[in-house]
Amino acid sequence: MPAKGKHRRPKSSSLTRGIAAAGTGGAVLVLPVLGATTAGAAEAAAAAKPAAAPKTYVVVAGDTLSKIAREHSVSGSWKKLYEDNRSALGDDPKLIRPGVRLTLDKEDSGKPSKASGERADRSERKDAVEPAAAPAKKSYANNLDGWIKESLDIMAERGIPGSYEGIHRNVMRESSGNPLAINNWDSNATAGTPSKGLLQVIAPTFSAYHVPGTSLDSFDPVANITAACNYAADRYGSIDNVNGPY
Repeated sequence: MPAKGKHRRPKSSSLTRGIAAAGTGGAVLVLPVLGATTAGAAEAAAAAKPAAAPKTYVVVAGDTLSKIAREHSVSGSWKKLYEDNRSALGDDPKLIRPGVRLTLDKEDSGKPSKASGERADRSERKDAVEPAAAPAKKSYANNLDGWIKESLDIMAERGIPGSYEGIHRNVMRESSGNPLAINNWDSNATAGTPSKGLLQVIAPTFSAYHVPGTSLDSFDPVANITAACNYAADRYGSIDNVNGPY
């Protein structure tokens, strides 16, 4: 009787840990086991595979866009096919020339991307929140030329007739262009209402024909001109019709 011996479990070698054994009727096949690293590399390689190029078709004699779209299952039918290839086909979809290369699965480039759509939405919201800036106020020179031009703009808004020449002519006759001119010797002065300013307007006339938005001071050049022109328009039709004392 053989002596009893201790059965020891054989130690596993580090070289066999990645090996799988498969029985084949007595023979043993040693197969390598794919680790996670190998699988990950395969997935990365598959992901890195370039996208397929767009499908194309070369027109032959007897082709029509409807026929091509039907035989190649073009999404959107012949109309989509025509729009995608309009630069190559021309303006008449019925006239297609043999030899022309058509793109069959072109992406819709006219559809805005999500990013561009979000930018447009932000722009629209910004425009809706922020009012448009008011136009800059027009400036005028502080001299006779500037006073007449500013008065003419106010008169245009109020529908008061008059021209630069008509105003300038009467100003030079009445005051020689001095906005502080005052007449202390005529009948109006004797009555206690001397004529004042560029167009020598008396106080009652200035008050009656004062144009809103201008100064209440009759010596103010723009206020004096617009009030005088308003009075002349009422009495003579326009300052242009005044050629003497008025």
